[in-house]
Amino acid sequence: MAATETTPHPPDRSPVDIFVIGGGINGTGIARDAQGRGLSVALAEMNDLASATSSASTKLFHGGLRYLEFFEFKLVQKALVERETLLKAMPHISWPMRFVLPYSAEMRFEGETPTSKLLNTVMPWMKGRRPSWLIRLGLFMYDNLGGRKILPGTRTLDLTERPEGGPISDRFKKAYEYSDCWVEDSRLVVLNARDAEQRGARIMTRTKVLSAEREAGLWRIELEHEDTGTREVVQARTLVNAGGPWVGDIIRNAVHVNSSEDVRLVRGSHIVTKRLYDHDKAYFFQGEDGRIIFAIPYETDFTLIGTTDKDHGNDPSKPAECTEEEADYLCRFASQYFKKPVTRDDIVWTYSGVRPLYDDGAKSATAATRDYVLTLDAGPATDGPLGSEPPLLNVFGGKITTYRKLAEQALAKITPFFPGTPGEWTAEVPLPGGDFPVASVDRQIAELQQEYGFLDAFWARRLIRAYGTDAREILGSAAATDDLGRIFGATLTEAEIRWLMDKEFARTADDVVWRRSKLGLRMSADEIAELDAWMAEARGVARAAE
Repeated sequence: MAATETTPHPPDRSPVDIFVIGGGINGTGIARDAQGRGLSVALAEMNDLASATSSASTKLFHGGLRYLEFFEFKLVQKALVERETLLKAMPHISWPMRFVLPYSAEMRFEGETPTSKLLNTVMPWMKGRRPSWLIRLGLFMYDNLGGRKILPGTRTLDLTERPEGGPISDRFKKAYEYSDCWVEDSRLVVLNARDAEQRGARIMTRTKVLSAEREAGLWRIELEHEDTGTREVVQARTLVNAGGPWVGDIIRNAVHVNSSEDVRLVRGSHIVTKRLYDHDKAYFFQGEDGRIIFAIPYETDFTLIGTTDKDHGNDPSKPAECTEEEADYLCRFASQYFKKPVTRDDIVWTYSGVRPLYDDGAKSATAATRDYVLTLDAGPATDGPLGSEPPLLNVFGGKITTYRKLAEQALAKITPFFPGTPGEWTAEVPLPGGDFPVASVDRQIAELQQEYGFLDAFWARRLIRAYGTDAREILGSAAATDDLGRIFGATLTEAEIRWLMDKEFARTADDVVWRRSKLGLRMSADEIAELDAWMAEARGVARAAE
């Protein structure tokens, strides 16, 4: 039974301090931070956690090397500082990764970035080409802006002698290798929500906010629960709109507050192919259209390639799907670098997400800022419990790497309404299962496999990478595979499913195989359908027992 169905809550439903709309990374990050400071929190997500943007990223904690081209130095620095802070807090779902940037003196680039315009002015004879010293200067800044301590710095590779050159076109003789971090984006969201709930927050998935209005000095929020169709009214002292792509829609249609702020919806699509090379490093490819893409080792047997940048229109409910045009674009882009062309036949899965960028009026989707904007609407003074109209905080934009800093800055705007609230606390505090050193992941895997002799290497690694030290809670006293109940395929057992439903808010097979894991890449359609039916039956049994 899902945790949202079993967690007891006070029957009086007294007003909470903060009500959060949106169960993506920003919403759950704010909920965790606030609850950890002793504020009471409720959160509503109309679908599953991380069901939109937060499960469709390129899955990197990174500074954003290409943002240096747009002179976004503060954004890059903020993100670079966060990489290692986050890595220490979640060594199970995030890990260091090396990126190989092939370089050729003949490469030309799109000319609309500030860097391109400056270069074309002072060095017109380059005709859009990037000199190697400029690339190296950018990487020097990338190495040093963020106070790097754990991650190794940049080095130059001779691709004619290194294995990293094997899959790459022979026209590339040199490359630069630098560091960033991988992160399991959906699991990051779920673990923030789980930690918030463990600290006392009320997390409601499949719960839609129908309306929110100021009444008698509080927010009156009407909810509808999908499972039962029932409606509920919750009161809150502060409302946080972290609706991601829906943030503008919530302002206009749920909260009915006048605001000139809005988001620019930009679609980012990815393709997953059969494994294209054997080593464990990623590639950073630069294109003449001003875009960059990554080719990243993915789920052991695959390669992830992305992302695109396409304006998505202004309707957040429009499905985000990787179009044929985008898939062809990614194949062509990657094929300019790989010796063996990447074709549509190589693709095993695609996914796409809509990024809610703050609308700064940029000419193109690529140029739109990736930084976030927080706006506070507190209203005039009243006789309410806060001495003013109950505040509304709207969250625009943001990137996954800076979610924790966004949460801290959101609380900095909210806590003045709650005198005596403790200060910042989340830096390097482990998420559930992440209570071990960054460098000891392999030891964790080896010890788990030793303790549970029936686990093979793939299974043990998958469990540690998903659950960290909580893997032992899932396996319990099992001495053999049969002790874990039914096996649904790809090492997914009944014991793990029950954990996901009880502790991690999962209700459907898609929640499990495409968000809390990527086992959908390894399971058949029939296996996924059987899992979905089993979970539906388990939910029905649980509701009947209440």
